[in-house]
Parts: sequence; structure tokens; C-alpha cells
Amino acid sequence: MQYGMIIDLERCVGCHACTIACKAEWEVPVEFHRNWVYRIGPSLVEKEMASTYYPGLCNHCNDPVCVPECPADLEEVTFTDIKTGKTKTMEIAATWKDPFNGTVQIDKDRCLGCGACVDACPYEARYINPDLVDDVSEDGKADKCTYCMPRVEAGLQPACVQTCITGARIFGDLDDPKSEVAQYVKNGAKGIEPDGGELGPNSRYYGKKKDISLLFSTHTPELADLGHVRRRAMLASMVKPAVKKARSIGLMGIAGALIAKSITDSDSSKE
Repeated sequence: MQYGMIIDLERCVGCHACTIACKAEWEVPVEFHRNWVYRIGPSLVEKEMASTYYPGLCNHCNDPVCVPECPADLEEVTFTDIKTGKTKTMEIAATWKDPFNGTVQIDKDRCLGCGACVDACPYEARYINPDLVDDVSEDGKADKCTYCMPRVEAGLQPACVQTCITGARIFGDLDDPKSEVAQYVKNGAKGIEPDGGELGPNSRYYGKKKDISLLFSTHTPELADLGHVRRRAMLASMVKPAVKKARSIGLMGIAGALIAKSITDSDSSKE
């Protein structure tokens, strides 16, 4: 199984019902988003006028570049296929790709809040949620679209899909050839691959050729500098445990200063 979402650009009217539903469902801070809708155009595309929308979200990629960048300690976790009961045990960090449904998820209890996965995602689909603070990260934890897995596992549609007034968002199993999402892929729906990479995005777009061309020409991202991401991740894996210990003995002023200096030095080394 590989869950995926189709965005039918011929149906989307840019009403933002999906983004509002997502914020309400997951209490997303106002300044951040799990999904978004950007207006594109009108612009001239191959001598034709094109105008469309870019409804974006996490792509739950086949090969998610964000997952291997997480510096949290690996932990053995057993996953269960809700349909067959089959189990699989894997070692995962604080973010992973589910072996049975193909979604990319985050364990916020284990997340260090370092932002490595945020920096790695070329789609800017992740953010650090400042409301998710604890004794490990006073800045918050990584957050993003989860395809509303708690809702899906309860037999519901993702909040954005349920709320879409025109049926522009279609959710389902891409591996099921009889599913509506699979039929859209058969008819040409495709994901936005970043320049220089093949990640296999599973949030895909369908529409008129000129509108798809406009979307891809204006919103195809570039892969992140993973060397810089990994330096920050390594720093976080060393510093965050020290922060927790410092809090326990009342030395957060010193620890905070050291963290700020280390991150600044790391960022400066990139330039």
C-alpha cells in the first residue's frame, strides 16, 4: 500500500477551505502551515494564457530525503498493517516512512527540534512548531502533514479532502489499480520532482497541460545542501542531550549561550 493524494487543478477554485480545515484539525500556529494554496499566473505558456493554483503539502515521498537526516537515536519499533495484521520491526529515528501505508511520520516525543528534516525537505513542507516545547527542545518540534493518519485509521478522509468544496483533492491507495487516485495517475497525474533528485512524491497533480506546465515551471524546488543539513543535525545530536542535563542542574543560561554560539558558527561555516 502507498497512500497518496491527487490535486485536480481543473476543480480547484483556490478557496482555502483545505488550509483552514487543516489548521483547525491540527491546531497549526497561524504563521505556519501543513498545507497551502498559492495562486499562479495569469502567465503566458507556449502562447496560451495559463492561471492555476498550487495546493501543496507533504509529498510522503517514496524516497524521502528528510528521513535519513534525523539525528535522533535509533529505536526499534514494530509496525502493524491495519488490514492484514502483518507486522514488521524496524529501527527508526524520530521521523520515518511507514512500511505498510507509505506515509512519512514524526514522533514528536523523540524529535530533538533541531530542524534538520525541515532544512532537508525541498518542498518546505516541514516546520518547527513553537507550541510543541518540552524539556529537550524549548524551540518546538518538527511538524507537517501526516495525511491525517489518525482520521484515516478511524475510517475518515483527511480533513482537507473532506472539506474541499469541489472535490479537487482525492485520497487513496496508489498501489490499488482500481482506486480513483491510481486512475488519475494512469491518466497523467504526476508529482513535482526537485531539480537534481528523484524522490517519488505521492502528492500528485492533474490538470490542463498549460496549467501543469505553469505549476512545474514556477514551483519545482532544488534539493537542499545536505552537507549543511548534516552539520546541523550532528550538532543537535550532541547538544540537545546536554541541554536536558543542563536544565536539570539549573545551567540553562550557560547551555543556551553555547547552543546559540555553536549554531551560529555552523551557519557561518556554510558561507
